[in-house]
Order: sequence, then structure tokens, then C-alpha cells
Amino acid sequence: MNLPFLKKKDAVAFDIGSSSIKVVHMSQTKKGWELQKLGIAELPPEAIVDGSIIDSMTVTNTLKDLIKEHGIKTKDAVSSLTGHSVIIKKVSFPAMTEDELADSIQWEAEQYIPFPITDVNIDFQILGADIEGRGQMDVMLVAVKKDVINDYTNVIKEAGLNPVVIDVDSFALENMMEINYPVTPGENIAMVNIGASITSISVILGGLTIFTRSIPMGGNQFTEEIQRQLNISFKDAEEIKTGKKAPGPEAEDLPAAIEAVSTNLVFEVKRSLDFFLGGSQGSYVNKIYLSGGCSKINALQNLMQEKTSIPVELVNSFKNIEANPKHFDKDKLKELAPYFGVAVGLATRRFADR
Repeated sequence: MNLPFLKKKDAVAFDIGSSSIKVVHMSQTKKGWELQKLGIAELPPEAIVDGSIIDSMTVTNTLKDLIKEHGIKTKDAVSSLTGHSVIIKKVSFPAMTEDELADSIQWEAEQYIPFPITDVNIDFQILGADIEGRGQMDVMLVAVKKDVINDYTNVIKEAGLNPVVIDVDSFALENMMEINYPVTPGENIAMVNIGASITSISVILGGLTIFTRSIPMGGNQFTEEIQRQLNISFKDAEEIKTGKKAPGPEAEDLPAAIEAVSTNLVFEVKRSLDFFLGGSQGSYVNKIYLSGGCSKINALQNLMQEKTSIPVELVNSFKNIEANPKHFDKDKLKELAPYFGVAVGLATRRFADR
């Protein structure tokens, strides 16, 4: 809890993903948010696998390089987690106050968590009061394995930073949407964040995340398919996927291969949204926003729109953020905008110095 009379401190945000680390530092002005620092550094494929840090030294050194390259002086850091070590569930609990739930959350949550309760950190958000008088309230329950949190906080500390907040990707994206796309009454949106190894899907109703699902698919599947089709290295395939390198004349079957992977990914997204809509009477989704490192894959946006029958748009993470044109190129920011959703959302976090 942040007390209003305590000064809110700045923190620098690090989105530590499977294929890269992104850094964002923003300041709050009277007009709104202003971008101060922005950077990205690639990670080798084996450094972080399925959200778990495998090569902590490489991750730490990459963090140090980013800090040095961008002259980051702020020591307090915010980061986030995703993947199978994070459990997010919408559940019903007996109606009670937030303080009462905080006191009883350990045993209330035990039946919903597939890990020993002593192995996880638990947080929650009450989604609505008991307005129907049914004696129940909806709660978004979040549980994260302690050893995974420790792995992330340790690499942040080793890089000379002070980890003050470890968030969850889907909630960081909710924060990013809040500052860039103000809530339109009656509009419900889905966020599809396509990372290297994990795609997270969340539904935001009235500004609150009420459904999330992670699927073990992402940009790596596209890279592996290119690698297989062209019989080249993973690195070369990655460069072709991201447009840094042009495929040769032998790549005539490549568009069909990319479309096959896109179709599988879109099918999983549609299945998740159908599951949400089927279990939430009267719910609907007006628009899907794409974010993440593979959100710009050729034809993916159109394919998703066609298969879900929902309008699909690339997210602009910097839409309502001021950026000094002397320091940031407007066209470059627009190009990078879909990749920085999580990092921008994390950069809005403020905390009180106790």
C-alpha cells in the first residue's frame, strides 16, 4: 500500500523476456507521462527458457550493458514475470473486506494453486463488490513461485539495481493500455502479447483484467520453421524473420510455412477467447490489440481478424507519451511501439519510500 503523504519515487522498468531485455524510464509531468530512456538488448536463445532464467550471468551482464549504454542512474527497478510459474485465476470467495481477505488469502487460495502454498507468493485484486447479495465476490488471484521471483530479483541485484516491484506481464499491459487507450464505456478488449516462447492472452473489461491465459507458443516457432525450411542456423533464421536479412531464392515455400505457424497461433488465441466468452454469460470482445516481439509477423494481424471476426490492431505503447524529438526519433518510436507494451506498463509503477 502506498500512503498518499509519502513521496512517490521513480523506478526504471526492465522487461526481461526470453529473447531480449527492454528498458524504459519515464517521468510524470503535469501534462502526463514523458519518456526519458528507452533501450533494448538481445539475449541468446538459451538464457531464459519458458520464463525461467537458465543463464543468470548472461542476463546480469546484459542488464549491466543496458544500464551503461543508456546512462541509467536510477537504482530502483521494476520488472515482471510470465509463463507457467505464474498462476492467474478469477475465483469467487465469500464476500469480505480487502483487509479480511488479505488476512485469510493463504488458506482461501490453497485449493486453486497447483503448487504447495509455502512455495508461492500470493496477491489478489477484488474485481467487484457483492452487489447481487449472493454472499460471494469475484477476485483475481495471482500466485508466483518464490524460487522464480528469487531468480529474477537476484539478477537485478547482481546488476547493481534495487528490485522494488515484481509485477506480472498481463497487469503491466493493463497499465500501458490505461495511459494510452482510456476506457471507453461498454468496450471490452483482448490483449495478445506474442513473445519469443510464450504468448499471453488477457481480456480487459472496464479497465480491469478479468481473464488471462498463457500458451507455450511464440516467435521461436516461426524462427524454427524458417530454420527447417531453409536448412540454416537459428541466428540466420531469426534475422530473416525480423527482416534484418533477405531470404534467398530458395525460400519460395517460406510464406506458406509462416502462414502455417500463424494459423496454429491464431487458433490457440481463438480457442482461449471462445473459452472466456463461453464461460462468461453476456460477455463480448470489441477489439484485439497485438503486442510483443512477434506482433508484426507478416499477415498475422489479418489472419487473426479473419478467424476471430474481431477487429485487430497493433498496439502503440507510446500513443499518449511525450517524447522529446531531440532524443527520440518519432518514426523509430512508432516502429518499436508494439514491442514495448510490458516495459511501458511497468514504467508507470511508482512506490513510496518507507
